[in-house]
Amino acid sequence: MTLPSTKAIVRQKAVWGPKRMLAAVALVVFGFSTNSMAAGQHNQPAAHAKPGVPGAQVKNYKLDDELTRRATFGNPLSTTSVIVELMPGAQLPIEFKKFAQGNKLDIINGQVLQLSNGQLKKLAAYPEIFRVHDNRPLKTHNYRTSITVGAAYVNYFLGYTGAGVGVAVLDSGIATWHDDLTNKSTKLYPYGNQRVAKFVDFVNGRTLPYDDNGHGTHVGGIILGNGYDSQGAKSGIAPGASLVSLKVLDANGQGTISNIIAALNWIIANRTTYNIRVVNLSVGAPIRESYWTDPLTLAVKKVTDLGITVVAAAGNLGKNGAGQLQRGGITAPGNAPWVLTVGASSTMGTITRTDDTMAAFSSSGPTAVDFGAKPDLVAPGTGTVSLAAPGSTFYATKTPYLLAGSLSLGVMPYLALSGTSMAAPVVSGTVALMLQANPNLTPNLIKAILQYTAEEYRGYTSLRQGAGFLNTLGAVRLAKFYASNAVGSSMPIQPVWSRVVLWGNHRLKGGYLNPRANAWATNVVWGTAKTLGLDGENVLWGTACGDASCQNVVWGTNDSTGGNLVQGSNLVWGTSVDALSNVVWGTSVDENVVWGTDCGGADCENVVWGTADLGNVVWGTADGSENVLWGTSNDANVVWGTSADDDVTWGVSGDVATFGDDSQEPLPSVQIEFGDPAPLIESAPTVPIDPSPGITSVTSTTTVSVGGIQ
Repeated sequence: MTLPSTKAIVRQKAVWGPKRMLAAVALVVFGFSTNSMAAGQHNQPAAHAKPGVPGAQVKNYKLDDELTRRATFGNPLSTTSVIVELMPGAQLPIEFKKFAQGNKLDIINGQVLQLSNGQLKKLAAYPEIFRVHDNRPLKTHNYRTSITVGAAYVNYFLGYTGAGVGVAVLDSGIATWHDDLTNKSTKLYPYGNQRVAKFVDFVNGRTLPYDDNGHGTHVGGIILGNGYDSQGAKSGIAPGASLVSLKVLDANGQGTISNIIAALNWIIANRTTYNIRVVNLSVGAPIRESYWTDPLTLAVKKVTDLGITVVAAAGNLGKNGAGQLQRGGITAPGNAPWVLTVGASSTMGTITRTDDTMAAFSSSGPTAVDFGAKPDLVAPGTGTVSLAAPGSTFYATKTPYLLAGSLSLGVMPYLALSGTSMAAPVVSGTVALMLQANPNLTPNLIKAILQYTAEEYRGYTSLRQGAGFLNTLGAVRLAKFYASNAVGSSMPIQPVWSRVVLWGNHRLKGGYLNPRANAWATNVVWGTAKTLGLDGENVLWGTACGDASCQNVVWGTNDSTGGNLVQGSNLVWGTSVDALSNVVWGTSVDENVVWGTDCGGADCENVVWGTADLGNVVWGTADGSENVLWGTSNDANVVWGTSADDDVTWGVSGDVATFGDDSQEPLPSVQIEFGDPAPLIESAPTVPIDPSPGITSVTSTTTVSVGGIQ
């Protein structure tokens, strides 16, 4: 069957200002009565889902589907690790207290129990019990990278290194010692001369840093390695940030979601002490229920509600067992809208952006159960060189990918790995740089800036690349501008910016972001049409563009309503909702990237995305050029297709790549890479960081275009 492609739904003049309310209401009613006919290709129309709130896919249960299956059909004597959520103020029933494992999970009012399958229904029958979940397993999902995304320019020319920002990495730990983690600042750290502010072991209970797997050390180095063993060439994105290492995975890179929840619980209690502003989760678990009921995604929401940005890997399930591209491989917690979900691109072994491509293993949306648009954006994750941990599982089993540094050492200090596990920390490091430039950023605003400044590449849908390929330089510049903008100042817009926000399932263009708009508040769920879900104010993102290109923006009065952001304009960029809860999104071209026009531009309710109705017509934006085999799965294979590979670190075999040493190649022109109207700088300005040797060696002999970096 050839699957029909869908096109963007066009809404004329769907921009709203105080003088246009009557026309807006009329357009809402008329627009939706007309566009609802777009579902006429199907035998029966589908109900419209309400964005940003629990929908029909959210089940009301005591035992989740997996535990119900085990309680009904499993061996009653076999034991199962479960997570019990208690009713507010309730205590665990006395007869079940002896089965408790570890400390209470306060973040979800929960407790881990080890029970036989025969006891599950008895536990669920108690009124004190809210829900019982399977404690399902999870697995783990540079100079070249730093140059490609523009981080090296941020470090060297803008002087931002992530200093003062705490980044919590929930992974397999951190090497006891690595030269690239040495401290160059005056700040004192508890584990010797290593930038590890705190280490907590949720697996074995040890007190000193270690990494018996190697994955966590590699991830940590991508974020904040300083490149000591390579004379700066293989430094991370934010080499001045502080690491909080929370070990949740064992020597084999495996763990359970209760370890993650316990670590998130610790973060909430200790966030102020260590100034934790970013959490990196290069791990993934199968999606078995809506993010509105999953204890893992709900625990993450408790963290983001406190203003901490959680970055998660999208997963490495972009291909099925036959090597074909497939949809629906996003893993939890990356399926939740309050998470910043990162897919992987490939630098193709060069330091220029122009030849970058999507990594075939990178998971695509939409998400299982909730059918949400993911990933949010993509970052380099192929052949990424970062820190190795001698003595670890990776060091022993991945010897072909170990790399030497510039110094004579008794060990190989670096390792090349591929995966969305490597892409997520590139974004986490970028967030640390943004927060150093502007500490007032919220998780929603950080995501919006990253999407707005990303670069869209032709040939990839929003369900593959999100809003585009990461542009660290553009994101930090815009964050810095918002921290110090004044009336009459010009926004530092680069031509490569997508100027796109994927608000829920809607791809929005045609506006400028206002950092004081209500969409960025910590109590607003990403993708909702109203600030309180079904109630509250209409969501506002900023000001509608006065021109098609959205360039040459001069800042006006910056009020809290999101209006009059740009001089000479009073067009508010936001939603409008009528009395019937019909939503008109504030853009001249509104494309629902998941459902297309099937439900008049809204999300569909009670319909499985990608399925055919009685008329053999596929719902949503399913494209016959990709392998779309939707269904359900009760095992660790989270893809709704034919993939038999649940290893979210490596994906399909052959995805690991190594590239040649490019540390001495001339730096690419910022004018060409990012479209800056670039003045030329013959020598680099003095900044309060140690520049990378690659940059200093080039600037001493080559004219480098820095593109008017400010």
